[in-house]
Amino acid sequence: MTNMPAAIGLAPKLNSGLNQEQSLSKFIQLAISAPILSAEEERSLATSYRQDQDLEAARQLVVSHMRHVISVARGFAGYGLPLADLIQEGNIGLMKAVKNFDPDRGVRLVSFAVHWVKAEIYDYVIRNWKIVKVATTKAQRKLFFNLRKSRKKLAWMTEQETQDLAKNLDVPVKTVREMESRLSTPDVAFDAPGSDDDELTPSPSGYLPDMRFNPEMLLLESDQVSHRENALSEAISKLDDRSREIVTRRWLNDDKATLHELAAEFSVSAERIRQIEKRAMDTMKGTMDL
Repeated sequence: MTNMPAAIGLAPKLNSGLNQEQSLSKFIQLAISAPILSAEEERSLATSYRQDQDLEAARQLVVSHMRHVISVARGFAGYGLPLADLIQEGNIGLMKAVKNFDPDRGVRLVSFAVHWVKAEIYDYVIRNWKIVKVATTKAQRKLFFNLRKSRKKLAWMTEQETQDLAKNLDVPVKTVREMESRLSTPDVAFDAPGSDDDELTPSPSGYLPDMRFNPEMLLLESDQVSHRENALSEAISKLDDRSREIVTRRWLNDDKATLHELAAEFSVSAERIRQIEKRAMDTMKGTMDL
């Protein structure tokens, strides 16, 4: 299937010869003026793209939903990042959602896409809010996007407020304290200011190793990939022939089959294929979690 983000002049781009403010204003006006699709129109366009790789159909789906991207992006305005950049990232999530959207599941695209849009914006905020990454674990990411709006004042929280927040977000008190410290601590220059003579003021960049090519890390990554592939292969092998073929053709092949295509081949309804697929996925998940 066509790679959506690469293939698209589908959505209008920001910063096309205008200054940032003019470009953003024009983009928002264009997004708001785009027609809203009915459920039937949306299904028809999504089917055309999924079955025939019709990029014009995909473009219409993207453009008609950009107003929702803008709405989501505005919710992240408090992090001090340009709205235009947030919208750009959200549009990437929208295009990924269109690529993966299955109209046969009976869900509207806006409900499916909002999770993709937020995920892209979340990652962008985490990467750019500070020079140093402030959130790596799931609990830290959860805190990052809740701590600022949960605090009652700009000063450091009291012990009771810390405990209440930890309880509300279901994370350890220690994690709350660590994240509050990260959010409250300004970035510090990596290289110490001073003389231009490197020998007098050695920079950490001059002696820290490049861990990208560390043999231990490369071996660990290779082992993890191998473990995941073996676990997936073992999980698939435990399925019956029909379930294995449905899962493989629906999720593992480059040219993914639709529910209706498989339903016609197996002489059952599309809903029956969906049920078999779900049961197979649940079985695989249980096997891979062992």
